[in-house]
Amino acid sequence: MTTLTNKFLPNPKTIAVVGCPFSGGQPKLGVDKGPIHLVEAGLITRLEELGWRVLFDGHHQFEEISAASDPPIGKLQNPRHVSRVCESVAEVVGTHVRNGQLPVTLGGDHSLAMGTISGTVEVRRRHIRLRDFNVARCSSYPDACVIWVDAHADINTTETTSSGNIHGMPVSFLLGLGEKIPEYAWVKPLLRPERLVYIGLRDLDAGEKRILRENNIKAFSMHEVDKYGIGRVVDMALDHLNPNRDLPIHLSFDVDALDPSVAPSTGTPVRGGLTFREGHYICEAIHETGLLVALDLMEVNPSLADPESVRQTVAVGCSLVCSALGE
Repeated sequence: MTTLTNKFLPNPKTIAVVGCPFSGGQPKLGVDKGPIHLVEAGLITRLEELGWRVLFDGHHQFEEISAASDPPIGKLQNPRHVSRVCESVAEVVGTHVRNGQLPVTLGGDHSLAMGTISGTVEVRRRHIRLRDFNVARCSSYPDACVIWVDAHADINTTETTSSGNIHGMPVSFLLGLGEKIPEYAWVKPLLRPERLVYIGLRDLDAGEKRILRENNIKAFSMHEVDKYGIGRVVDMALDHLNPNRDLPIHLSFDVDALDPSVAPSTGTPVRGGLTFREGHYICEAIHETGLLVALDLMEVNPSLADPESVRQTVAVGCSLVCSALGE
């Protein structure tokens, strides 16, 4: 049972599991089944056994959100559908945040983080009365910082993307980089470069490397993990983002940050990734700060491997979520 105090959540401490079976940000089938497999593997029960109150009312199927005609915008693939789903996710996540709950979003592809992070940081003029809780904290977290754990930076812009797959672009939208697309006007540039840090990078496009340099975005690649060790890397990441350890943290974790030997069933695996323990250490260390306010687990794709590899990847995904929440 988790006993660590979270500096931002009221009692009883509540998780809202947001299942997002969505694959529109990339072309490979199956990633929309990831959330269903994670829940069926017993994730909800495990979180409850950690002492959390858990809200889960089923997966968001997005049937009502479609784009009958969704031709590319420039290079962007499925642009309207991705935008509408992410905007819906932003509203759902934002509502949970304003209710004093910690949203745990299960993806689905990583384009969804455009919605989850928007929901965490966007200030909305609503007031919620909660007993024994500071009401001012319920207006989202405009000063939240983001720890993005991934093999990829997902910061391509409309100009730098070669594929047009939006799961490789959510960070650029959140930072307000690149050409402005009317269909994405709802995405406000609320994330500042100094409030973002990457851990685990090892597969970047040339344009992404330039964007990171030009915007002075802190990134710890696998080279730094090898050189300093994961404990030192997490400390340096927190020192950069959150030196006084007083800002809320949104952790967005793509399972492809892990080495494919650890999490093989994902859409864009890259050799040389985080070990099982390194991935879990990141989650454990973020939990120990008492600052976690939102968590994403993305890109589990049960369709891309043999049954044992799928089981392994789903089990690791559940384990990462539980580690970030006190296991």
